[in-house]
Amino acid sequence: MMPVMSAPAAQGNLGSTPIWLVRPRSDGGRDYVSFMPALAAQAGALVEIRLGSHLPPQMPLLKSRLKLAPAEAEACRRRLQQEDGYQRSEPLF
Repeated sequence: MMPVMSAPAAQGNLGSTPIWLVRPRSDGGRDYVSFMPALAAQAGALVEIRLGSHLPPQMPLLKSRLKLAPAEAEACRRRLQQEDGYQRSEPLF
């Protein structure tokens, strides 16, 4: 479930700093979303967003991946935190 936001948003630092969002699941695992700066030479000024889940000790499961402009990625991050219960976290792995 990847919310793609088209409304303008104030640009954060998603274009240069990795950010992880995590929410716990009832089975003891966690859903995660990572916002990673894409390689400038290959992707321009884009942010790669990876959605997945992790239930240790299993390997993390990558569910989807997409690239958005920094402003769109920031709007997506805000929505995930405000509406979907994700919280900022240190990297899970």
